Amino acid sequence: MNKNVLGTELQACCYEPKTGFYRDGFCRTGPEDVGTHVVCAIMTEDFLRYTKLQGNDLSTPMPIYQFPGLQPGDKWCLCASRWKQAYKAGMAPEVVLEATHEKALQLIDFELLLEHKYVAE
Repeated sequence: MNKNVLGTELQACCYEPKTGFYRDGFCRTGPEDVGTHVVCAIMTEDFLRYTKLQGNDLSTPMPIYQFPGLQPGDKWCLCASRWKQAYKAGMAPEVVLEATHEKALQLIDFELLLEHKYVAE
């Protein structure tokens, strides 16, 4: 069983658009996932602009990869290192803790994730 950063069963991050390294909706990882796509985050305009400036354009559709392009409000499995970099720059998006894989804790302190916890309205 895959666990989340809370120590419970990993929940799905998003099916529309279908996210995750394995495009199964979950932020789970494996040996071939060198980017460690384990942080389930809610995209914001600021973060999308920030990551594009870092060379990772997540907002432009890429049909060849069946990638629709992300919009503010979309959930997406981010690389743990990109989220941490965005945190240091003051651009980190909110995180769905229940859908963030426990492996994120190898790169990001739990307190930082907790600071950016997504709370459904």
